[in-house]
Amino acid sequence: MEFLKKFINKWIDGSIEKVFEEFKWIYLYAKKYWMAMVLYTVIGLLGILVSFGSSLVSRDLIDIITGHQAGEVVKYFAITIGLAVGSMFFNQITNYLYMLISLKVDNEIRSEIFEKILITDWESITEYHSGDLLTRWSSDTSNISDGVLNYIPNAIMYTFKFIGSLAIVLYYDPTFAIFALLSAPVSLIMSKTLMKRMRNNNDRSARMNAKMSGFNQETFVNIQTIKAFDLVGLYGRYLKQLQQEYLDMKVDFQKLSIKTSLLMTSIGMVVSYACYGWGIYRVFSGAISYGTMTLFLSMSGNLTGALNSLVSLVPGAISLTTSARRLMDIVEMPQEDYSKRSEAEAYEEAHRSEGISLKLEHIDYTYHTGTEVFRGANFEAHPHEIVALVGPSGEGKTTLLRLILALLKPQAGEKYLYAGNKKASSDEGIELAPFSRQFFAYVPQGNTMFSGTIAENLRKVKEDATDEEIVEVLKEACAWEFVEKLPDGIYTKLHERGGGLSEGQNQRLSIARALLRKAPVLLLDEATSALDVETERRVLKNIMSDTYPRTCIVTTHRPTVLTMCSRVYSIRSLRCEVLTQDEINQRILDF
Repeated sequence: MEFLKKFINKWIDGSIEKVFEEFKWIYLYAKKYWMAMVLYTVIGLLGILVSFGSSLVSRDLIDIITGHQAGEVVKYFAITIGLAVGSMFFNQITNYLYMLISLKVDNEIRSEIFEKILITDWESITEYHSGDLLTRWSSDTSNISDGVLNYIPNAIMYTFKFIGSLAIVLYYDPTFAIFALLSAPVSLIMSKTLMKRMRNNNDRSARMNAKMSGFNQETFVNIQTIKAFDLVGLYGRYLKQLQQEYLDMKVDFQKLSIKTSLLMTSIGMVVSYACYGWGIYRVFSGAISYGTMTLFLSMSGNLTGALNSLVSLVPGAISLTTSARRLMDIVEMPQEDYSKRSEAEAYEEAHRSEGISLKLEHIDYTYHTGTEVFRGANFEAHPHEIVALVGPSGEGKTTLLRLILALLKPQAGEKYLYAGNKKASSDEGIELAPFSRQFFAYVPQGNTMFSGTIAENLRKVKEDATDEEIVEVLKEACAWEFVEKLPDGIYTKLHERGGGLSEGQNQRLSIARALLRKAPVLLLDEATSALDVETERRVLKNIMSDTYPRTCIVTTHRPTVLTMCSRVYSIRSLRCEVLTQDEINQRILDF
């Protein structure tokens, strides 16, 4: 009744339902690899059968030796050696298959989780620290892949080993079963006691690992800033604090492990010595032979080991469901829709010579944090135009670009993409393009270069780009003037985040990469902030003098470029409004 009451309480508070959900989620992965699981299980069961055969033959061999039956010794000794070789063979095959299948399953699950993380709604995924995401993708995914391959096969093999050992003991002397199973009640009680603590420990460990990973990642990414502000000592103290937290956690875990191990080892010793004593008594009383006693001792070890292994599956299941829940938190977030990609490709190809116009009408947007950014905002841009967004920092320029890119979804309002440069409205009935990210090329704020050569960086947006195409866009972005002077030209290797080049040089490479994509709409988010005014104007002139019908949208704090723009929008008071020429001139004078 007490158990039933606790179960009902857990059902009411949702904990049992959550566990079912977690196992169901794991099952969706496990069923994909049922053949691998069956193969691994069959090989394991064959290995157990061989070990049973070895124990039985060893019993007969000892009885033959103690009975001085010299004629049979060689035969049984040869059989023993053959079974030992067979056992060794099955163990090696099992280990090999486990390694091979485990790596395959791990790679496939990692790949699938990786892709799901990448297509998760952008605003939702930014709620998580990148270090936490890395820990979930690596540690938790590996835990799931190990569980998928191990859990069900091991449960079957441990059960088979337990039942088989028990059957052999019962067949030769049922009294031994009583001694061999002495540890069963304690093991079951221990598993019940440890379940809650194990789940809490797993949660705590996962959070601590994510915290450590996040700290290390941020430190190494920002090592220049840490050095510049002479924060080496401070970050050293931060690390020691985290290490102390980690040490305290591990010590707590180890204390629990030691207590559990001491208890289970003590019980195992009691069981073993009880079996020894009972075996000696049965031999002296003539009830069994020496060989049978040896068999019983071997089987009692199998029974205790198999039972403990079955019990150990309980904390293993808790660890598995903890990892499943952490991954479910990520992959069950809203995901972006890529279903219109082929339709968008066809539309872009059909209207390549016209270019693409963009229009936003009556956009409302508020972040999940409750910060309102836009209320009834309007915006439009057309081919062969440079349209600027200006306004104080934090007023929404970058947010508007993210809305355009569909990284964020407005709570109200409409977005339109259509061919040509007509000043369309929502009720004109023109053919609209499917809103797809492939219509855009984006240069965000900050350094976005990757480690590798300059050519490799640019070819990320167009894998089949020729060297000539790369040089052409480098010239257009005013980057060729320094790239051609580098030792290996476009094949010069860059460090992480473009290390080895200045901020302005990296910005020009980022612009060149965006131009290489040849997207109809180019978004530049403070992408020329590190350039001098003259270079900035040359880059924008080169972009718009291109015959390609590109629509260019820039955010800027420097009004010197505003004279080149077809329109200038100012973001203020939750609105996005076109500035008059007088307002533009005043901004230039005030700069």
